Amino acid sequence: MSMPNFASTVLERARAAGAEADLIVDAKESLSLKARDGALEEQAVSATRILGLRVIKDQQVGIAYSEATDADALNQLVDQALLNARYSKPEPNEQIQANRQSLHTDDAQLCPDSQFSAEQRIELALYLERTLASKPQIRNVPYNGVMEVISQHQVFSTQGLSASSRQRMNHLYAYALAADGDLTAMAGKGQATRLGEQLNADQVIANAYHEATTLLQGKPVASGHYDVIFDIESLADVLGAFSIMLSGKAAQDGINPWRNRIGKSVAVTGFQLSDQPLATDGFGYALFDSEGTACQATPLVVDGVLQTLLHNSVTARQLNAGNTGHAQRGPKSPLSVGAHQLHVAPGQHTQRDLTSGEYLELTALQGTHSGANAISGDFSFGASGYLCRDGERIQPVRGITVAGNFYEMLNRISAIGDTAKWNWQRSIKMPSLRFADIAISG
Repeated sequence: MSMPNFASTVLERARAAGAEADLIVDAKESLSLKARDGALEEQAVSATRILGLRVIKDQQVGIAYSEATDADALNQLVDQALLNARYSKPEPNEQIQANRQSLHTDDAQLCPDSQFSAEQRIELALYLERTLASKPQIRNVPYNGVMEVISQHQVFSTQGLSASSRQRMNHLYAYALAADGDLTAMAGKGQATRLGEQLNADQVIANAYHEATTLLQGKPVASGHYDVIFDIESLADVLGAFSIMLSGKAAQDGINPWRNRIGKSVAVTGFQLSDQPLATDGFGYALFDSEGTACQATPLVVDGVLQTLLHNSVTARQLNAGNTGHAQRGPKSPLSVGAHQLHVAPGQHTQRDLTSGEYLELTALQGTHSGANAISGDFSFGASGYLCRDGERIQPVRGITVAGNFYEMLNRISAIGDTAKWNWQRSIKMPSLRFADIAISG
């Protein structure tokens, strides 16, 4: 794929001013639908394209962005970035990478053609809300939606980089409010697929209905210490709340609690955590990062021992580490670091091993970010789910608080399931993990 004319114009102008530069171009087309009381409540269609320029001149970095590509806008984009650089402090570790390469994803794999029409999407949205709302004990379905997003991410540089990735994603979700007298409970489920034709509303309806109506009769358990299994969605939320532990940028800033733990144990033996950006069945797939560095699988924790943090070129240079290809930068934002799609490897424990004896299965958490201190690891979340025994749910549970220290909890994993699954957004893949001796307040 050749470089667009506007990209060439921008980069040539930056180089003529004595700067090196890279240009991010993010484009998105989306259709979002929401239903209410059996009618279409919202239909939003959008198409955006934003150019984000980073220039480096005399070790000073400036960024600017534009949504226009006419000649005046492009000239102003370069001039603004150069002006911003002039007033920034020197950043000797930040450089435009010598990535003279061409990286392009396969549209047939990540952005396949779809025959699912707008009319079919509307009918799907109406069916989702109408069918779930008509079920016994369901008062309404306040949050629901059907969405398709086609996104394109491109990176070009004065060093000769040309990288482009295009992806199609479809989402469907529904949250139902159930009621029985004065008792109410809300629960929801979602689904993500490449093609709209693959969405299954009945599956989401059945799961959301069962969860919402079952939790109506939930009650607190006695305060104490329990073994806990977070469902895949809740566990993904918890890991997200403490993602700072993997960030080379946070280590550079001195706030990553694992910054001095490379080569040391951070979890139980058998715990394997990696970033797998090239797994095409996930929606965090990335062939390259925001600096154009080619991505590859990155082992992070092997048998409980921390191997590396996630790095871009700047954090790698400053911390004397290898660049792992995890640069993140939006058109309007400076360079940072982030995971693509994390994987926890399956373990050796069968479902029977995981679910023997008594434990709590937590299926919903409240306050996973406000209730978490990512630096210390301390957390306190509202939770609901089920009290279970030998794999059977024996009582729905609501109105409890789960608390502890996440970093200590990683050393209390008593079982790692032998089957890994994606969360519904397909951003993280992991097996069930059983944590021992977790504090629960009823």
